[in-house]
Amino acid sequence: MVKARRLATKRGGELRIAFEGETITAFEGETLASALLAAGVAAFSLTRTGEPRLPFCNMGTCFDCAVRVDDRELVRACLTDVREGMRVRRQEVK
Repeated sequence: MVKARRLATKRGGELRIAFEGETITAFEGETLASALLAAGVAAFSLTRTGEPRLPFCNMGTCFDCAVRVDDRELVRACLTDVREGMRVRRQEVK
């Protein structure tokens, strides 16, 4: 059996972003997807039937991580670096 261990790493400076109006601490150099997942966000968006959507591929192919950033729709969180003051909302299903 392979035993995994977490490697020590130096994180970037702290940033503050807002998700659905709640303040989240993120770090410079992180993607928006990793910051939201680390903060325990349970759904980046919802399907038409109300099921939660979260990142699937984490390489920009599937759009399951799509969110609204500063009123821009369909922003792929896995390809977007966090920046101070971002306003992020769940992507609305149309």
